[in-house]
Amino acid sequence: MSPRLKVLSVASEIFPLIKTGGLADVVGALPGALARYGVDVVSLLPLYASIRDKLTLAKTVHLFDRFFGGPARILSARADGLDLFLLDAPHLFDRQGNPYQTSTGREWPDNGLRFAALARAAALIGKGLVPGYQPHIVHCHDWQAGLAPAYLTYDGGPRPKTVMTVHNLAFQGKYPYDTLAQIGLPARSFVYDGVEYFGSIGYLKAGLQFADRITTVSPNYAAEILTPEAGMGLDGLLRARAEVLSGIINGIDTQVWNPREDKALAAPFSLRDVGPRGANKAALQERMGLRADPDALLYGVVTRLSWQKGLDLLLQALPALTASGAQLAVLGAGDADLEAGFRTAAASHPGRFACYFGYDESLAHLIQGGADALLVPSRFEPCGLTQLCALRYGAVPVVSRVGGLADTVIDANEMALNSGVATGIVFQPVTVDGLTAALNRTAALFSRPEEWRRVQANGMKCDVSWAGPARRYADLYLSLLGHETV
Repeated sequence: MSPRLKVLSVASEIFPLIKTGGLADVVGALPGALARYGVDVVSLLPLYASIRDKLTLAKTVHLFDRFFGGPARILSARADGLDLFLLDAPHLFDRQGNPYQTSTGREWPDNGLRFAALARAAALIGKGLVPGYQPHIVHCHDWQAGLAPAYLTYDGGPRPKTVMTVHNLAFQGKYPYDTLAQIGLPARSFVYDGVEYFGSIGYLKAGLQFADRITTVSPNYAAEILTPEAGMGLDGLLRARAEVLSGIINGIDTQVWNPREDKALAAPFSLRDVGPRGANKAALQERMGLRADPDALLYGVVTRLSWQKGLDLLLQALPALTASGAQLAVLGAGDADLEAGFRTAAASHPGRFACYFGYDESLAHLIQGGADALLVPSRFEPCGLTQLCALRYGAVPVVSRVGGLADTVIDANEMALNSGVATGIVFQPVTVDGLTAALNRTAALFSRPEEWRRVQANGMKCDVSWAGPARRYADLYLSLLGHETV
């Protein structure tokens, strides 16, 4: 029997312990999916105040007398089926607020130091800091872990292979030059082919520069970020390293997202029996204060309220919803102007439009299980998870033709409908007119119940699990080590 491959996964959040977005879902689901392919994952994350009480049987595996300004230690633990290393550095992470911001929404002023510490701990563990543990691969997720490949490179000597996964290129982690000495990188690292990035230290740039392999979360997004339009200033570096860049589509945890057993739903359902979705629609209408109307086309939105997600376009396209008699249920939080716009729309159309500002996991499940269609009008979208949940739950996705949305939803054009492969509505350009046209197409399709049910069923048949993506990650790891694929 071949030995199992050891991977250290490094991230700033992981579901179900700590979550602000889709990154946590991916980092939390991938270890279990990889296990079937002979890959054992230990995930390293900070020990935030909010998760300290959720962990039991944590034990110290390394002590630091002084680590980035204070005493720290590495703990090992197991929680929710996940094997964990936790960076317990109270001076950096034991505080109220989310991982990145204060309770008032302002970025922690020492984030550069905090996540450099996470990356430094990853590099040290990668080189054997923890007795009895030596990973073959250090897999870094987003800018918060981006310095780990740089530390491993500048430390010199033998080191594990590294993978850098970009979940969203828009978030890059840029900090002033005078941080360099604080975070323990040598002066020689501050060059264009090092960590320097437009006069600052680029954490994500460092990961892209030094990782052995770069992945992002969909094939289409991997192609898009090679262009100036989507490359966010990093397209030149990415083009130079295009030979080691690939896109692996995300999956979702199909045990967490399982309409047959989902306790957040008013009524479970399946592909064979979608009838109970009607009870979920009624429950969603009641919970959100919408008019009880089984015949109204009910759209759901589960997202961060931001320019990237195209929610300003949706506000401008609301007249198309009004004209068609549709309803809208929005779950999310974000830009104050967008929240104000949706609040005004809901007040102006009581019983038709409703909003919940914040995040509620059970409500997210009910929207997926009760809405007729799910809107994802993003201007750019590395992968997107909400449309994968929608496919599984029979909420027909209405998405822009960008990134992973284009990779995962098949437009219900005439040819796709006739061929029986359509799974949703895909639109471009990503403008108010483009979205309005998509809403009108959705309403027209909804008025043809038999065609609508076929599109819905096609989506529910899709494999949105981690099985395929996990195998591709396992193959990538093995290729780095010179082995055959699994």
